[in-house]
Amino acid sequence: MHRRRRTALVLSAAIAAAAPFLTACGSDAHPGAAAVVGGQRITVSQLENRVNEVRRAQRAAVPDETQYQQVLASTSSLTRDTLYNMVLDRVLHRAAQDAGITVTRKDVEATRAGYEQQLGGAKALQTAWLQKYGIAPERLDDNLRFQTEATKLAQLLGTDTSQPAFWKVLANASKELHVDLNPRYGAWDVQKSSRVDAKTPWVREVTSAGTQVSA
Repeated sequence: MHRRRRTALVLSAAIAAAAPFLTACGSDAHPGAAAVVGGQRITVSQLENRVNEVRRAQRAAVPDETQYQQVLASTSSLTRDTLYNMVLDRVLHRAAQDAGITVTRKDVEATRAGYEQQLGGAKALQTAWLQKYGIAPERLDDNLRFQTEATKLAQLLGTDTSQPAFWKVLANASKELHVDLNPRYGAWDVQKSSRVDAKTPWVREVTSAGTQVSA
């Protein structure tokens, strides 16, 4: 399967029609946490830092103010999408560990070389990942490691990242890790390994030129 297609499938949340299978974490249980994965917190501060990295990269890439405002409007869900990717990274890593998969620096370099060849160079790869997936340039290597783990896991399973067999393994990892999202960012569907919006109409996301804040 084409690598760019696999990437889109892994990075894009599989929106679930069914109800999420978790208990949303409250501020009393996990103060300052955007999510708790395997007992380890992803803090609101860490999430905001990731979002700010993307916003700075977008600002540098789009100096025109009108165009930048259009970028902000088209990526209004960046905070929640970023948290999804941060959680999924840990879920995938657990699944890869359970399967005995390791990823070396050489593996990551090979993945990078493949994408650069497809897209036309290092700069084109950075631009594509920023525009399509909200990955800041300084996080590119981390994401390429993620992509490599996903590819290796799919190959071990004899499938690809679009197939139920792949996502079933991730669902098992989600269960092991007891993924728990702060309800302001939605909820985690274990079966789909996906973030879903919680039905909390009082929660709104405010987008500014510097960051996104969920109130």
